[in-house]
Amino acid sequence: MKRLKHIITFILVIAVATMGNIQAQQGPERPQPSKFSIKKVDFDHVKEVITNPQNAYYYPKLMKAYNSNDTTLSIEAWRNFYYGYTFQEDYNPFRESIYSNVVEQLYYKQPHSRAECDSIEKYADKSLKDNMFDLNQMNFFIYVLKEKKKHARAAVWQYRLDRLIAAIMSSGKGTKEEPWVVISPEHEYNIINFLGFVATDHETLDGGIDYIKVQPVAGKSTEGFYFDISRMMQIAALKFPDI
Repeated sequence: MKRLKHIITFILVIAVATMGNIQAQQGPERPQPSKFSIKKVDFDHVKEVITNPQNAYYYPKLMKAYNSNDTTLSIEAWRNFYYGYTFQEDYNPFRESIYSNVVEQLYYKQPHSRAECDSIEKYADKSLKDNMFDLNQMNFFIYVLKEKKKHARAAVWQYRLDRLIAAIMSSGKGTKEEPWVVISPEHEYNIINFLGFVATDHETLDGGIDYIKVQPVAGKSTEGFYFDISRMMQIAALKFPDI
């Protein structure tokens, strides 16, 4: 378990730099998610509903709705879709597409030629087909779709990204008492970036809690945010017992 924590720490260190770069290039404008109420994640309940074929949140139904770009799904449906993924056989908290690095290297070479935009679109699409909850790749994909004037498709992916962010943020308040629950280390930095902060450091606390420190922002007293990674660590320990 100690080695597993070190691996998560390493991933988080890389994410600090990566998300800082993404934020710097995207600028201050950020879409806002729909209003939602805060609800603690009950993984036992999530498992119950996503494995019941008679339930509206049966996972194959949610996946079908996601793939068909259904915009009528409630925030509860998105919560079960996101957290329910941890019960799927191919869930890996450290999952990374072989194409993701290709996209990142191209993205940071702004401005982009038409050929470079084509490559970013191609490999971001491949990355998302391999890892549908890679929020960094969603950002890259949305960016390049807008660059190529494919606004309708960009809007679909922006909607998906906004709803996934909302699902995560509905799990808590980012405080020590009510941390946000994430299923991937990088999602911690996606949330921080979305809120307009820049992560500077992190600390792993007892009980599967991460504390991410942020740069001071004028007019705000926030020093950092708390994230619950206990489910992620639980699955990692089961799937990678030798780590």
